[in-house]
Amino acid sequence: MSSTPLEALNAIAQVIYDKKGFNILALDVMGLSSITDFLLIAEGNIDRHVASIGRAVVEELRQKGYTFVHTEGLQSGDWVVLDIGGIMVHLFTPGQRERYALERLWVDSKIVDLDIDVSKPAIG
Repeated sequence: MSSTPLEALNAIAQVIYDKKGFNILALDVMGLSSITDFLLIAEGNIDRHVASIGRAVVEELRQKGYTFVHTEGLQSGDWVVLDIGGIMVHLFTPGQRERYALERLWVDSKIVDLDIDVSKPAIG
């Protein structure tokens, strides 16, 4: 896949939004992390919702030609991790997101402005 990281982040964020995910945040951790350049963190209502969002992201990005280094949690759903090389996606239930507080671990990172089309009706 020959898109920019920002295009990939926007595509991921759009899928999350379209599947009714919320509190979507992208962080630039270049130079701060040795395993990824960007984190995208979001929430779903319950574990099944989080897993459903994760599967939708995997399906959409595979159709666009992206490959995944690793996926974790698609069965249990309270915390789903999708590793797309330079982008690591973390999908949580609200309680798990609060518990692990990844944003606080990466307080020195930069917030990435995402372009999400909110005029599209969310699908569920």
